[in-house]
Amino acid sequence: MIIRAKNISMRYLMTYDRIKSIKEYLVQLVKGKIKYEEFWALRHVSFEIKKGEVVGIIGHNGAGKSTLLKVISGILKPTDGELEVHGNIVPMLELGSGFDHDLTGRENVFLNGAILGYTEEYLKAKYDEIVAFSELGKFIDVPIRNYSSGMLMRLAFSIATVVQPEILIVDEILAVGDAAFQEKSKARMHELMSGGTTVLFVSHSLEQIREMCDRVIWLEHGNVKMIGPTKEICDAYQVS
Repeated sequence: MIIRAKNISMRYLMTYDRIKSIKEYLVQLVKGKIKYEEFWALRHVSFEIKKGEVVGIIGHNGAGKSTLLKVISGILKPTDGELEVHGNIVPMLELGSGFDHDLTGRENVFLNGAILGYTEEYLKAKYDEIVAFSELGKFIDVPIRNYSSGMLMRLAFSIATVVQPEILIVDEILAVGDAAFQEKSKARMHELMSGGTTVLFVSHSLEQIREMCDRVIWLEHGNVKMIGPTKEICDAYQVS
């Protein structure tokens, strides 16, 4: 197994006090007047994923899908449970979150690539391929604060998919750019999948899930409702 999750739970402590400053928060905290409410984003989530599988994760808003991806990516540490991950992960969750908007696209290729764990030598070797895929042309030397959101997403996607990671974690990524670029992104995803990359894929589009996934995990209110073959789970989800 390349990923094994056993009883993963994620708890947040939420406060509904209308506190308007850090000073007021500290005063209320010392007085013991801060009241917290527990919110469990995930509860006892267990599953196993084999190397090379493409697994979809579905569920309504607030079901825990993005939280689960962040736990597997190592962005969040679960409150309880055990997680085993064997392989390097490229998480495509919040594309462009590692960008510096004062730097050019070219400079951000090396900055964002380094954040994803690529060496400078590797990025130099792949630089032309990244720029060509992004279709940014001369805009690669423009500070990215002048980019549209579509240009930012195209650059981020191009950097993230330049290698063949062992595990790729994808959150609604195929809504990148215009229709032509979305098709190219989809083709790139298929290329990675056929090359043996293990993929965890969240999408609100059941059509994409049906097209791309081997199995599906259905989350509901932080719990696993069903796990199984794509058609079976998607059919059950649609009539729920």
